[in-house]
Amino acid sequence: MATWQGAMDHRGFHQGSFNSFQSSSSDEDLMDIPGTAMDFSMRDDVPPLDGEIEENRSYNGGGIGSSNRMMDFLEEPIPGVGTYDDFNTIDWVREKSRDRDRHREITNKSKESTWALIHSVSDAFSGWLLMLLIGLLSGSLAGLIDISAHWMTDLKEGICTSGIWFNHEHCCWNSKHVTFENRDKCPEWNSWSQLIISTNEGAFAYIVNYFMYVLWALLFAFLAVSLVKVFAPYACGSGIPEIKTILSGFIIRGYLGKWTLMIKTITLVLAVSSGLSLGKEGPLVHVACCCGNILCHCFNKYRKNEAKRREVLSAAAAAGVSVAFGAPIGGVLFSLEEVSYYFPLKTLWRSFFAALVAAFTLRSINPFGNSRLVLFYVEFHTPWHLFELVPFILLGIFGGLWGALFIRTNIAWCRKRKTTQLGKYPVVEVLVVTAITAILAFPNEYTRVSTSELISELFNDCGLLDSSKLCDYENRFNTSKAGELPDRPAGVGVYSAMWQLALTLILKIVITIFTFGMKIPSGLFIPSMAVGAIAGRLLGVGMEQLAYYHHDWAIFNSWCSQGADCITPGLYAMVGAAACLGGVTRMTVSLVVIMFELTGGLEYIVPLMAAAMTSKWVADALGREGIYDAHIRLNGYPFLEAKEEFAHKTLAMDVMKPRRNDPLLTVLTQDSMTVEDVETIISETTYSGFPVVVSRESQRLVGFVLRRDLIISIENARKKQDGVVSTSVIYFTEHSPPMPPYTPPTLKLRNILDLSPFTVTDLTPMEIVVDIFRKLGLRQCLVTHNGRLLGIITKKDVLKHIAQMANQDPDSILFN
Repeated sequence: MATWQGAMDHRGFHQGSFNSFQSSSSDEDLMDIPGTAMDFSMRDDVPPLDGEIEENRSYNGGGIGSSNRMMDFLEEPIPGVGTYDDFNTIDWVREKSRDRDRHREITNKSKESTWALIHSVSDAFSGWLLMLLIGLLSGSLAGLIDISAHWMTDLKEGICTSGIWFNHEHCCWNSKHVTFENRDKCPEWNSWSQLIISTNEGAFAYIVNYFMYVLWALLFAFLAVSLVKVFAPYACGSGIPEIKTILSGFIIRGYLGKWTLMIKTITLVLAVSSGLSLGKEGPLVHVACCCGNILCHCFNKYRKNEAKRREVLSAAAAAGVSVAFGAPIGGVLFSLEEVSYYFPLKTLWRSFFAALVAAFTLRSINPFGNSRLVLFYVEFHTPWHLFELVPFILLGIFGGLWGALFIRTNIAWCRKRKTTQLGKYPVVEVLVVTAITAILAFPNEYTRVSTSELISELFNDCGLLDSSKLCDYENRFNTSKAGELPDRPAGVGVYSAMWQLALTLILKIVITIFTFGMKIPSGLFIPSMAVGAIAGRLLGVGMEQLAYYHHDWAIFNSWCSQGADCITPGLYAMVGAAACLGGVTRMTVSLVVIMFELTGGLEYIVPLMAAAMTSKWVADALGREGIYDAHIRLNGYPFLEAKEEFAHKTLAMDVMKPRRNDPLLTVLTQDSMTVEDVETIISETTYSGFPVVVSRESQRLVGFVLRRDLIISIENARKKQDGVVSTSVIYFTEHSPPMPPYTPPTLKLRNILDLSPFTVTDLTPMEIVVDIFRKLGLRQCLVTHNGRLLGIITKKDVLKHIAQMANQDPDSILFN
């Protein structure tokens, strides 16, 4: 029987003492108080000298005082009581109750004085002020990341001689020698071959540029993985699986700290600039949540309450998507649909406000230089036709198949990384993947550019002034009577682009599988969209040429006449991007809203909806989990997915501990145990809490007490040297009987006792128990029979049981 929310090592239990509670963590953690421990190997009750306390931080002794009164050390709050150990689940019910009590006290006091009224108003306004700060900080960091990544990406190909801080586009904007047709060529911008060998022509110049491209990519990747490995291991990956777990009530201390924020911001720029098949959008959600967590420390209301802090983090996640895509409404829906575990109406409003401020801040910075907020602005003039739903649905099927394939292969590769020697060499892995990516990417102009620029070009609807090979149509300057572009037979450039895009598609599909999950910041939104956009553009050009050469076919002649521009290949790319992103993440509503906010294509909602829904159906048929849920399960995080139904006919007695042949349940009695008895139980077990009963004979339940609160309270009592020794009796009752003279003072700990723990009977169906755990966010639930305590069910037990029922390895649930 090695559970009760405690089968983890309890990392803090053997590391420090109560003194560690007095100092704040080195990181802006999820909690104010670091882990605690007590060393019960010392049984003498003689206190050390003051000078010895620093040398022996695990001392817990106390002297015999002259007082015989009962000590209630919770008359004043003890630092650390009510907080949580690392890798533990919070008690949502207790946190919400504490917030209600705090709010009720402030409201009552507000009627007593003007100062109390001002304090009440400021407390109510603090949430909105916090959202404002999160939006400003998230938007500023996102603008900085965008500008830096754009400059460093161009650095791989050359440098601006008129100003080293200019990227390629801005360099040529300021040039007086540039024409519209050659707007990407100007004398101020020099490639590396021009700087090194003074020419940009010939095979040797090509080799020099090739070498410098690969060299810069390797340098950026090496710096990124090294910074992550040395300073902030939590800064790797996208961060969304861990944020989902944290928002469900789990504690991962330091994951949203200041070091993680600093290193993730720097390494995200480096990782994107290296040219790897990854995006910055997922990690920006992590960055925004770090901002939210750190700013929470400025407000007592959120610093001291884990449930309230998670409401803030939900809003921060919305701000992260808002600045990632320039999609504030999509960000709110993303937080609601994909990330948040608890999302009350107040959080919806505050998420909306945070996303608005973040988007406004990013728009003010204008990192894209086009005076638009959206990442890929498109302007399609041709309406879509009902028949086109068929290719749109085909793109949805492709997106679902790609999503299922990617999830299976990526999870298999990540599992191999975790279980083999490969995981011990993250720097080598990143450098090898970067080298392969750069070597294969440089010869192809569609893989050489950044993925965002590639998607933007694929979404583009060809106009008269476009110089891209994708727009190399014959007779492109002939216009119809209405002045619109007519049907366009593909030219040599289009066919060449199709071959290059097909090779790009293969490279993106393969290399993304190995890139996502490496020890660098790596988002999945942009690579997934790129795969879909390439497939969509290929299909769109094929449909366009089919309509041009066979406009008299029955499927075309009713709506596609000679000389009309019937098909918009850019629209197919947009639908394909949505389909592939939906297949990987299983997003639906938020995905469609993000896509039309992202592109400005409001009239194309129906094609986007059809593709997103088809992609989800196909992907769900091949595997129920999205990529984030799959990574949560791979890492063993204790996350109860609210979208899944529990359909098995088991009872609470089948899951509770202890089982039939297990040792008896470890309990505390309300008035007959000494400090030494309790210390012995704590030192010999790893459970996170203990039921308190009237007596071992009756097993009538009184309440539940957390291990952490017990340790802190006993440590604090001993430290005060007020006569509490190992033979002092601990009482969890309201009153204690009179004690004989010369006996050690008793210790009253009723205030740390949860008098209303959640209980179910032994015959309660597990379907109901799972629902209770999901909707109330419980850590544990006690099982009774006719009022007598039988056992306990923890969140970990529930997760293990679900894994067993699904024929999975129950031991994959690693944490509490």
